[in-house]
Amino acid sequence: MAETTIPILPCRTLRPVLDFYAALGFEVTFEQRSPNPYAVVRRGGIQLHFFGMKRHDPASSYSTCYVRTDDVDGLHADFRAGLKAAYGRLPARGLPRLGPLKDTSHGVRQFLLTDPGGNCVRVGQEIDDDHHHRPAPGDPFARALHHATLFADSRDDPEAAARIVDRALDLPGARPAPVQSLRLLVLRADLAVRLGDERTAAAALARASATRLDDAERASVSDDVARLADLRDAFGPGDPSPGAAGR
Repeated sequence: MAETTIPILPCRTLRPVLDFYAALGFEVTFEQRSPNPYAVVRRGGIQLHFFGMKRHDPASSYSTCYVRTDDVDGLHADFRAGLKAAYGRLPARGLPRLGPLKDTSHGVRQFLLTDPGGNCVRVGQEIDDDHHHRPAPGDPFARALHHATLFADSRDDPEAAARIVDRALDLPGARPAPVQSLRLLVLRADLAVRLGDERTAAAALARASATRLDDAERASVSDDVARLADLRDAFGPGDPSPGAAGR
């Protein structure tokens, strides 16, 4: 026997959700308006179903599903390009939004995608057979990154994550290495964007952009450098745009 699991996710109305997934390269394979709004989108082996519910509040939605892939970098790049073409810039705040691509502490490389219905689609690729969360590092800055990332992504608590990063950046008598500084500042900017705190986001982006890295250091944090570029782009023409990291 062969079985397939298909998530059925809520939305207030179908059209914004279907347009969003079309921008990602999905095909609408079924759409029904009555007696109940219902639709299906498909891209390769990914199939998602949606139902309309007038009382649904996207901002308070906890609906989620997980997509396993063997090319998470390729999907993220395709989704990123599709959304930039459709929206003019990468949506990084509010709904919808595309999160950063990163290696997690539980052996998966993944990103989070949140659609206009508030549904979070986690897309990941195994990079380790052990999926237990790794212990927090001993270094205070690496530990802050570890815990802040868990609060931001696994617990969806950007406020707590921001407090962890702020404490790390303000540690008395200690300064993070340039690579750690860049990662903390990019994460802090990302959290500020999610929280609608544009002043903090702009300040963190400016500091991150001014961080000097050599070629080897920049390669070691390529995901963070890419996210820095996306966040600067998300701010638009009127927002601060200092020089790229490492220059």
